[in-house]
Amino acid sequence: MTQHDVHTTARLYLCTDARKRQGDFEDFVDAAFEGGVDIIQLRDKTLEAAEELEVLEVLHDVAQRHGRLWAVNDRADVASISGAPVFHIGQKDIPLRAARHLLHDRTVIGLSTHTPEQVDAAITASPGRSGLDYFCVGPVWATPTKPGRDAVGLDLVTYAAEAVKRADEETVGGVLLPWFAIGGIDLSNVEEVVAAGASRIVVVRAITEAEDPTAAAKALLGALDAG
Repeated sequence: MTQHDVHTTARLYLCTDARKRQGDFEDFVDAAFEGGVDIIQLRDKTLEAAEELEVLEVLHDVAQRHGRLWAVNDRADVASISGAPVFHIGQKDIPLRAARHLLHDRTVIGLSTHTPEQVDAAITASPGRSGLDYFCVGPVWATPTKPGRDAVGLDLVTYAAEAVKRADEETVGGVLLPWFAIGGIDLSNVEEVVAAGASRIVVVRAITEAEDPTAAAKALLGALDAG
């Protein structure tokens, strides 16, 4: 899978910490990729830069074996040094233009959005080589991985689906901007997210807390297919 495949085939995106408590990071990400996860992002605020780079080396090697993508969160310097194919930023992180200045042109950059105005801004920022490559909408439901962040609900998922469709229809050549729903998504509610208009999802606990990460990933992809 190449960076461009975020635009065409990536549907299941996983965020995980370095799994210090479990001590099984390499085996875990291997199992998740085996189940069909397209992108794995390392998101662990407890890591210093040097330690994060070490963990990312492991993630890179496993992703390469599976032909999948891996991502860095927040730290453009770490993304640049590690050669990450995907980099993700939040609304209060480094601005898109600055990230583009620091990273390779081929680096896929994604952005978190939490309001209709932020969704619109993400779509506007998408055209051109310096633009945004994907965005996430959420958290759909409240989640302990984002403490203090209010849930946006399914209405914003529907808004994003309609906004991207409208931009595609109004733009010559169309707008190829993938987007993912994120936040509290698991097997119990993924069908609701799909019904609201999402075809791509980001998950955390649905796989990180699963006894069998491979089976959990396959089940989530099956639910996306059914939707």
